[in-house]
Amino acid sequence: MRGIKMLCLALLASGATFAQETFTKADTLRGSITPQRAWWDVAAYDLHVTVNPDDSTITGFNTITYDILKSDTVMQIDLQEPMVIDSVQQNKKSLTFERTGNAWFIRMAEPQEAKKSARVTVYFHGKPRAARKAPWDGGLVWSKDKQGRPWIATANQGLGASVWWPNKDHQSDEPEKVNIAITVPSELVAVSNGRLKKTVPNADGTTTYNWAVTNPINNYCVSLNIGHYQEIKDQYKGEGGKLDLSYWVLDYDVDTATAHFKVVKPMLQCFEYWFGKYPFYQDSYKLVEVPFLGMEHQSAVAYGNQFKMGYLGKDLSATGWGLKWDFIVIHESGHEWFGNNITTKDLADMWVHEAFTNYSETLFTTCLYGVKAGNEYLQGSRHNIQNDVPIIPAYGVNAEGSGDMYYKGASMIHMIRQIMGNDEAFRQLLRGLNKTFWHQTVTGKQVQQYINQFVGINLNKMYEQYLTTTQIPTLEYRIIGQQLQFRWADAVKDFNMPVKVKLNASGYTLIYPGTLWHTAVLTLDKKSDFAVDSNFYVNVREVK
Repeated sequence: MRGIKMLCLALLASGATFAQETFTKADTLRGSITPQRAWWDVAAYDLHVTVNPDDSTITGFNTITYDILKSDTVMQIDLQEPMVIDSVQQNKKSLTFERTGNAWFIRMAEPQEAKKSARVTVYFHGKPRAARKAPWDGGLVWSKDKQGRPWIATANQGLGASVWWPNKDHQSDEPEKVNIAITVPSELVAVSNGRLKKTVPNADGTTTYNWAVTNPINNYCVSLNIGHYQEIKDQYKGEGGKLDLSYWVLDYDVDTATAHFKVVKPMLQCFEYWFGKYPFYQDSYKLVEVPFLGMEHQSAVAYGNQFKMGYLGKDLSATGWGLKWDFIVIHESGHEWFGNNITTKDLADMWVHEAFTNYSETLFTTCLYGVKAGNEYLQGSRHNIQNDVPIIPAYGVNAEGSGDMYYKGASMIHMIRQIMGNDEAFRQLLRGLNKTFWHQTVTGKQVQQYINQFVGINLNKMYEQYLTTTQIPTLEYRIIGQQLQFRWADAVKDFNMPVKVKLNASGYTLIYPGTLWHTAVLTLDKKSDFAVDSNFYVNVREVK
């Protein structure tokens, strides 16, 4: 999630001030590949947590299996204050460690031999930070359902999974698999990612729910969901065969959810058409009702839209199209392809997650109601764009850029689609991205280069304009007789994005402006009929 942060853009601390922000050592420890992170690669997590709703505490341990890339003696593990690491063990030996803020440096007792695998177990406890306004200001949500019973969930994108469990908290390193064992009071049910493998009643009045994820997963997607849940089961026949569907909702919402979640199958059909096979057939597809708006937790999508159409009953596009489907189901499920299947190595490239996922809303509208409806939804959604600060911030410090990564990023992708002028080719581009970067972590540059190569046009100036500046380029034009003269202004140096304009009665044609004047033949009956395709997010100015 964060897939819904756009309504609070003006409130974000990372908004208009990030350009002047001074980054600290803690920012670097959190957001960069430190030497203590670089020498080892996570293979698997085996996470065990006991959750106590009475005092909002967690205790547990995490066994980390890792591959040794080169020999070293100090390992960085992340666990955020006020959580505490109690002890660390390897090969039945206790290891020493010291803390620098939220980073813990563990000194290995034995040489770490390159090209070997090893395990270390970290024991921890504490009262994790409570979310102030999940999912935007994240942490753990300690809530009550309508009947006053405990209802608990995690929401920690950006903030990091280390807010509640110890791990290598950097997006570039995903475990290949994760086991998650959650112990709760027996009257509650614990839901997490992947598949439920075993439920174990304990003698002390608790029950342990053992979940297993068999695909790579980013840390912030690993989730706790605890409440009086019941499961609704279904199945979808898709590109990868039979996909198990399950909806974990509060016991009093079963009938409502059964009817409301009928949108899931047409959504999956649409997204598989555009993006390719759902990436996690082995782990199933789940929606889990939560006490906050939503989040893209892999194979356990957090849902809190109150079974309403739109965004809590609102149309973020102001066109009417956004009230014809449930925003959270569509947007957060779109992240299964962009964000979960394809994950960026650095938070600064989060536009890859959010721009493509925001555009999934346009594609879903197109699937249901046609191209015109999809275009109207996209264009109407632009009123959410702030143009406050650049979309791409500083790298290596866990910084997040402007919330314009959603709608402005989607508009950029929409323009690429217009430039290609072939929806089948554009569909193959999206499917190719998911196939090429299947279950991988990537950089934004890799995605840009892939698009350039696929489209056959160098769009680097387009990326620079829309992702690294707040200026919207202006197409300046003048008409002299039957000659159209045009150029780009308010743009980065050598900006050269193609754009569609109406030159004649046959429709829109691509022209190729630069920052110097170019010309084209205009055969419209009236000069006033000249227009720029509204699918392009640009300003237009006639000059005399």
